[in-house]
Amino acid sequence: MDILYFAWVRERIGLPKERVTTKAATVAELVTELRAREDRYAAAFADLSALRVAVDQELTDFDASLEGAREVAFFPPMTGG
Repeated sequence: MDILYFAWVRERIGLPKERVTTKAATVAELVTELRAREDRYAAAFADLSALRVAVDQELTDFDASLEGAREVAFFPPMTGG
């Protein structure tokens, strides 16, 4: 599965994209796995209320299923302007 990171999430993790193998059933479980990897992931995912997530380019919640998912993207909330 491809994981995409945008804006400050990308800056904290240091990667724009990576491919991971996971046993996570939901986005929340994937985040738990990522947090456990290294401090930079823990910092990026410290406050989930400051993040949005999309699974296969569809905005969703952290309790969303990953069954059949090919891509997960993490990004800060978008603002107008």
